[in-house]
Amino acid sequence: MRSLIMSAASALLIGSITVMPVQAAGDLSKQEPIEVRVALGTADGEHRFVSNELSFETGKLYKLVLTNPSKTKHYFTSAGLASRVYTRKVQVVNRSGTLAEIKGTIREIEVYPGGVTEWWFVPVATGVIDDLHCHIKDDSGVTHAEHGMTGTITIK
Repeated sequence: MRSLIMSAASALLIGSITVMPVQAAGDLSKQEPIEVRVALGTADGEHRFVSNELSFETGKLYKLVLTNPSKTKHYFTSAGLASRVYTRKVQVVNRSGTLAEIKGTIREIEVYPGGVTEWWFVPVATGVIDDLHCHIKDDSGVTHAEHGMTGTITIK
């Protein structure tokens, strides 16, 4: 009898709960992005990321602006970052505006000399990521990472 009363009370309670839509704090579609700029290489030919230590916070919208001032193409590759963010979009831009917009999972971005690419994302998981690198090889077969084009990313 007691279990029958408990079952009836549970059914009444569950039936009286109204489900309301819930909006996350800080609507990401209306957030102003936090701009972070990284140069891939240098104008004088150094193979390095400027800056090579990046820091992000979960739940915030970022616009990572990747520029390439060098005379060679470079990759911005980090599987660790890719697995810890929700990508909103990637935009290829020039002085006239946006040339292309890419949606979906991004694992690496290649930026040609003089190029600019924006990666819009929201970090969703914390961690220290030490796999940022450029794996392009120079004429001698040495990767840009072996020349020092590596970095660390922290997500708090």
